[in-house]
Amino acid sequence: MITPVRVLMLTGALQLVIAVASAAAPDPLLPKGGAAILSWTPEQQAWGYRNMEKLFPVSVITHGDAVHALAVAAHSIDPKIEVAGKTYDTEAYMNAFRASGILVLKDGKIILERYGLGRGPDDRWTSFSVAKSVTSTLIGAAIRDGKIHSLDDPVTRYISELKGSAYEGVTVRELLTMTSGVKWNEDYTDPNSDVAKVGLSILEPGVNPVVSYMRKLPREAKPGSKFVYKTGETDLAGILLSNAVGKPLAEYLSEKIWKPYGMEQDAIWVQDVAGHERGGCCISMTLRDYGRFGEFMLDGGTAGGKVVLPAGWIKDATAAHVRDPPYGYFWWVIPGGFEGEGIFGQTVSVLPKDRLVVVINSAWPGAWVDEIDQVRFKYLEAIRIAAR
Repeated sequence: MITPVRVLMLTGALQLVIAVASAAAPDPLLPKGGAAILSWTPEQQAWGYRNMEKLFPVSVITHGDAVHALAVAAHSIDPKIEVAGKTYDTEAYMNAFRASGILVLKDGKIILERYGLGRGPDDRWTSFSVAKSVTSTLIGAAIRDGKIHSLDDPVTRYISELKGSAYEGVTVRELLTMTSGVKWNEDYTDPNSDVAKVGLSILEPGVNPVVSYMRKLPREAKPGSKFVYKTGETDLAGILLSNAVGKPLAEYLSEKIWKPYGMEQDAIWVQDVAGHERGGCCISMTLRDYGRFGEFMLDGGTAGGKVVLPAGWIKDATAAHVRDPPYGYFWWVIPGGFEGEGIFGQTVSVLPKDRLVVVINSAWPGAWVDEIDQVRFKYLEAIRIAAR
């Protein structure tokens, strides 16, 4: 169930984007200044979400030579739903709720693929917070690689600058479930909140600005006892990961998934002011490559014939370690499966029992609109029934 608190959670990635605006001249469609993303017009969203690399510093996630084929199924679907007495087929749904792409894979085959808002098959679209789920998955890969020993390791083992801070004694698992117990204010209407101030500038030369900020925060609860959504902690998870594997996140993602699984195009990952990829935000990829990432999870985390993730990782990562809201390791738990979610209507839903992957990219009028999300869940259920 979507709550006001969750609306703020899902809006977290937006503040991260604001902090890393590029100095390059924007397209005429976009107003100057990174903070303008908060008030982009529908036309600006449609252009900007496809062209993040023209506005922000990014790292490239390179693809390989082989492509994981997505065959078109013999039969397609066009689910219909009734909302307030009106019938919506896929075209009507996309027009009404500003979807730029919908992809449905059943047993790895395309049963529905549509584009809107001027987007085509070769156009990337930003993930916003769906990137969190990618970061979580890469942490699993690092555990299998022996680079991270255990989720029960202290965070300070991998980010030494946090020693002596409120993160002393916090585990990697507690970071992934946002139960560190560190005090945090995620109020986006307050210019003095933590989320409004974290990572905006270099505070200590040689120390990542997010780490500099986070290590000054006080503790308010025993680690593991209280869930509080903390945007800054998703970036800490990304920093922890890159420290552990000794390479940038984009390079590790390319090595572990993008190349071996056969993504079709390069992707991009927005950087912070220190040039480090944001662990919690903003990977841009094509619609089909979003689908391939979902298929990677549905396939059990195997890429190029090699097992990428530890045994049981996907089941553990997508279980409800937090009950209210149901949350795993940067994955939201939904009826019949799990999904990565991003503001303005970005979702990658994986329904294992139905062998379905559903990707929806959008440009909603608000960061998270409860009424639209309720319709999305109704449409998702209609997809599941139509795909039987």
